[in-house]
Amino acid sequence: MRARTHRWASPALLALCAALAACTEQPQVAGTHRAHEQAWQGSRQPGFNASGWKASDQAAWEQQIRSRTQGQNEYSRAVGQP
Repeated sequence: MRARTHRWASPALLALCAALAACTEQPQVAGTHRAHEQAWQGSRQPGFNASGWKASDQAAWEQQIRSRTQGQNEYSRAVGQP
């Protein structure tokens, strides 16, 4: 009788653990994160700044963003190709 109990106890315990693990999912709430500084203020670490861009220069930052965005535009990149 004891052997029968152990035969189904392990799979039942495993199924119970799997079922309980599925119930522990954390809620995914979209929160808002506000930066402490404006984006054009730049990083204090020079490796994260693009060359030719000066920190705290909003116009240069906007130009750099436009340039990077245009570089990702597939329509403008494929103009010279047959």
